[in-house]
Amino acid sequence: MPKPSVTSAAAPPSKPLSGPQKALRKLGLDRPIDLALHLPLRYEDETRLVKLRDVREGELAQVEGTVRHSEVRITGSRQLLVTLDDGTGTCLLRFFTFYPSQQKALAVGNQIRVRGEIRGGFAGLTMMHPTFKAAGGPLATALTPVYPTVAGLPQAYLRRAVDAGLARAELVDTIPSVYLSQIGLQPKWNMRQSLSFLHHPTPDVTLAALQDHSHPAWQRLKAEELLAQQLSQLQAKRERAVLRAPALTTDDALAVSSLPQGEDSGPRARQPLYERLLATLPFALTGAQRRVCEEITHDLQQTVPMHRLLQGDVGSGKTVVAALAAAVCIDAGWQCALMAPTEILATQHFAKLVGWLHPLGITVAWLTGSQKAKERREMLALIASGQAQLVVGTHAIIQDKVQFHRLALAIIDEQHRFGVAQRLALRGKLVDALEPHLLMMTATPIPRTLAMSYYADLDVSTIDELPPGRTPIITKVVNDARRDEVVARIRGQIAEGRQIYWVCPLIEESEALDLRNATETHAQLSAALPGVMVGLLHSRMPVAEKRAVMSLFTGGQMAVLVSTTVIEVGVDVPNASLMVIEHAERFGLSQLHQLRGRVGRGAAASACVLLYSTGDAPRLSETARERLRAMAESNDGFEIARRDLEIRGPGEFMGARQSGAALLRFADVVADAGLLAWARELAPVMLDQHPALAQQHVLRWLGGKAEFLKA
Repeated sequence: MPKPSVTSAAAPPSKPLSGPQKALRKLGLDRPIDLALHLPLRYEDETRLVKLRDVREGELAQVEGTVRHSEVRITGSRQLLVTLDDGTGTCLLRFFTFYPSQQKALAVGNQIRVRGEIRGGFAGLTMMHPTFKAAGGPLATALTPVYPTVAGLPQAYLRRAVDAGLARAELVDTIPSVYLSQIGLQPKWNMRQSLSFLHHPTPDVTLAALQDHSHPAWQRLKAEELLAQQLSQLQAKRERAVLRAPALTTDDALAVSSLPQGEDSGPRARQPLYERLLATLPFALTGAQRRVCEEITHDLQQTVPMHRLLQGDVGSGKTVVAALAAAVCIDAGWQCALMAPTEILATQHFAKLVGWLHPLGITVAWLTGSQKAKERREMLALIASGQAQLVVGTHAIIQDKVQFHRLALAIIDEQHRFGVAQRLALRGKLVDALEPHLLMMTATPIPRTLAMSYYADLDVSTIDELPPGRTPIITKVVNDARRDEVVARIRGQIAEGRQIYWVCPLIEESEALDLRNATETHAQLSAALPGVMVGLLHSRMPVAEKRAVMSLFTGGQMAVLVSTTVIEVGVDVPNASLMVIEHAERFGLSQLHQLRGRVGRGAAASACVLLYSTGDAPRLSETARERLRAMAESNDGFEIARRDLEIRGPGEFMGARQSGAALLRFADVVADAGLLAWARELAPVMLDQHPALAQQHVLRWLGGKAEFLKA
């Protein structure tokens, strides 16, 4: 086996990489410190031998003895059967894959040491494919680590590579001991000692202390990691503080959001656009909307780039807040861009914003990947000349050919669906070296523990109040066996003039299966509802066809829309009063809540039916039951988000932000809330009083990934 090579990411080797070396790269193990921080998944105890008379079924055991019998038997499949005797009992070793060299090592009379899981059965004690070697060698002095790996990277090679990385890594302590004592960590557990212990724990430590991460060595690593995250985010925030953005003020600069709605403060022509928009809206803003508008307006009037996350539950009215922010920007003589993750959502935004702003003399441009070349050229010209004061579209907005005249505000809706690189690209549309202000919006509320951790570099505005008139949605969890009852309920709703969504799950492993599922459901409902227009919407349809289907549904001609999750966000049809989600057990909680939010937008009583199926299993998994129970018990997006975090953990909850910002591998923001609070308090102290150590600390943990936190 080739010797492990621990290379630097900055200086790739001149020779071609071997298979295991490529596998190391695939795991991101480029630097010695990366290898040192590649911690075991679990441990095996090779420090002691046991007697066969003392073993129990299901446990891993290491035994020494003599081979009494060895034969190759062909009964359906070729297998090597070896009988081991240790003087207190015998054990059958069974191999389905073996080589002549292994047969020789397992010949009758040989003394061997084997390790494997003990199984019972008709043949007595059995081990399937145990590891083995000649008996008599020294026993291990520490538990044997088993590392996360990929194909082509054997454990033995990876262990040697990790040990080489651990020996070469720069592991001087970057946190002064006085701060570590605040969380009860003794000087003994420095970085090198902690990592050495976790790679090779002594046999006297309990596996429980290693597995529940309560050991001081684990606590040290979690504290280090949380501090690196807090330092990098605080650095990003401070770096932005020295950048410059346009101060979006007008001669009439007012705290306009606090004016009484519709109050006339002078000749209409001289009224700020913000006030004119407020006066023409067909509804009054909620108190929460006014509050967040004030926060955003204040930020936009500063020369420091705004970096704000606007979070609000489904239907809380984030789009009108975005429109008012755009009005402040346009009033000051600059351009605004709004980017949405899907064309359906972008279309919804465009329709609303044109309806509100066009009568006030504002030109809104439309930019998507599906546009015809002529329309696209016209839009690009409007944007480059500055005639288009607001640009709405998909990721097409960030392409190189799009040149803004004076971009000052970038709004990103459902920001978690965009990769970090895409968010950085939108911020990169600089004008005269001025950064655009950035407003990110999400309908997935961020639990406080995550906001403190993953969004520590952001200012957060929260719309925690729904507009009046929204009807509460009743949620029912129904077994798929009662499907006919659900269809009968649909007939009743149609008779009352209502519309219905039926959502089919996205099956990630197979888009073809996903499509077939939606198509079959569409056919079944069409047959069950004669004379009713039943539409179908899925990701593979041409954009024009999607648009036509949505137009029929929003116009009221189509009564039932069968769809995949493309309607998860942004679709606003007040007449829709029933949402059926098929195979609801396959969806995440936040996604279920987003889908449910497509109904209850009008005055009619609305319901959401969560159809579940256990398939071949006797019952739903505990996780699926927890999710469905949470949906039935609460309509509050913030409570749903909290339960989702409990069920899934922060890694999955964060979604696309994982493509950039390094998420926590060792710490847990919920379980380690005390360590997180310590890291938050220490980060500014480290940057101010120990800047060199702080920089060294961030580089150790994040390398070049810290750049992504600027998005």
